[in-house]
Amino acid sequence: MSTFEAFILALIQGLTEFLPISSSAHLILPSAVFGWADQGLAFDVAVHVGTLAAVMIYFRAEVVSLLSAFFGSIFKGERSKESKLAWMIVLATIPACIFGLLMKDIIEIYLRSAWIIAITTIVFGLLLWYVDKNASLVKDEYQTTWKKALFIGVAQAMAMIPGTSRSGATITAALYLGFTREAAARFSFLMSIPIILLAGGYLSLKLVESGAPIDFSVLATGIVTSFISAYICIHFFLKLISRMGMMPFVIYRLILGFGLLAFLALN
Repeated sequence: MSTFEAFILALIQGLTEFLPISSSAHLILPSAVFGWADQGLAFDVAVHVGTLAAVMIYFRAEVVSLLSAFFGSIFKGERSKESKLAWMIVLATIPACIFGLLMKDIIEIYLRSAWIIAITTIVFGLLLWYVDKNASLVKDEYQTTWKKALFIGVAQAMAMIPGTSRSGATITAALYLGFTREAAARFSFLMSIPIILLAGGYLSLKLVESGAPIDFSVLATGIVTSFISAYICIHFFLKLISRMGMMPFVIYRLILGFGLLAFLALN
């Protein structure tokens, strides 16, 4: 992989990781159009590090507060709205861990088709439109119950199907449960921290076991580019949805999905 390819792919990953538009649908475009090879484990680890750093630094005040409350609830028996939210995030992470362990090979073998990605991009875009249009938009993330956390966690697990979008699935689920758009996005982003951390750790272990050579220029490009693009993306996404809702992303998903279908049909 060249440094230019690493830059483009990391830019795509950073911009799409936290938007409800499916990063996998975008990452197949360079390989489909330009014939670029698979980016490899080292690059996957790099963009996980970059996007994880972006969300943790952007929400640094919340992360520190939640971690403090979480460990305070364990070692001191303290109870607060922050400790409750921290435990709800942990609970919401469990379905994706179970689903990932049980279904990872099946997904990799049978569901990474460009056709499936195009179809899921369209279907879950329409679902986001319907839920956003009919949502009550009254709750914040601190009103999450264990049932709501599990429901959103199952949505996150389903997002392992390529084309679904992790943020798209979790935001859709939270909107369905009555969260405001901003609260749904914040909860989705905070939920991403443990799942990106676990995925990055798993990929790091695979990288070490593989003994594959590491191109540190590509690694650095992936980390820095994905960090900057993801950080900027989070900032503007939260501002945009408060004014315009989810419709711009629904329209974009439909254009992307049907565009992919047309490209595949013609080729």
